[in-house]
Amino acid sequence: MAPPFASTSKLPAPVEELIKGAQLIKQGAEAKVYKTTLYPTPTIYSPPPSSSSSPPSPSPSPIPVLLKHRFKKSYRHPTLDALLTRQRLTSEARALVRCYKAGVRVPGLRIVDVRQGVLGIEWVQGWSVREVLGGGQEDDELPGDEDGEEAEEEEEEDTQEKLRKLGVDEDALLSAIGGEIAKMHIADVIHGDLTTSNMMVLIDFGLSSTSIMQEDRAVDLYVLERAFSSTHPVPLLPSGEEGEPHFTRVLEGYKEVMVKCGKKGDWARVEKRLEDVRMRGRKRSMVG
Repeated sequence: MAPPFASTSKLPAPVEELIKGAQLIKQGAEAKVYKTTLYPTPTIYSPPPSSSSSPPSPSPSPIPVLLKHRFKKSYRHPTLDALLTRQRLTSEARALVRCYKAGVRVPGLRIVDVRQGVLGIEWVQGWSVREVLGGGQEDDELPGDEDGEEAEEEEEEDTQEKLRKLGVDEDALLSAIGGEIAKMHIADVIHGDLTTSNMMVLIDFGLSSTSIMQEDRAVDLYVLERAFSSTHPVPLLPSGEEGEPHFTRVLEGYKEVMVKCGKKGDWARVEKRLEDVRMRGRKRSMVG
């Protein structure tokens, strides 16, 4: 017999309550992304004596966070679905922490709830690299929502204007991207899905893994190179000739950090592997 004080109704999980009041921003095949506010636990303090005129301590400010919810997949067996969600969520959280400790500019981890399939990270306000370089609206942007409308208005801004607001030039931005990827690889983290859509910082680690293999690093770079070539065509010079591909500057930034901070010979091995991966990619394109 249950004790008389036991509740007969099941209380909702705190994360469920957060999602209910959150704003849906994007939705993909694997997850939904929300923006919400996290209210920290109020600071506990002893009340000052009645004779004291000091003001009470201010309440902690609410923190905006991004929630990534890996929702249940009805086409998968529940046990398998729960196992895959747990593995992927844990891997993503560990990759973020590992990168953060290695000095990679990634958002801070705020919530990990493997039962609900939710990862909460620091909210970063700004543009993705794709938006800054003029790659168009995100493929998974929700039509008709407020953020989507704002994104469309921002797309109309010139790339140079956005770079001016960020306080960097294009070369510096591309070099910084390469440098951050190098630091990530030195920490033995392989992103698995490097594109300009998920970069303002290296945010989406949903397909990440750890590896010391130069082949995996090269594949990571090749995926990004393909993303640049398909989303951000080679710019034309005033003379009408093709300019330098964006990825060339990214690779230069990667090389600088890898040579400076990586193990001896790492860059040479990654460079050789990247050429091999490119060759295999060209063969696949020819065969179809």
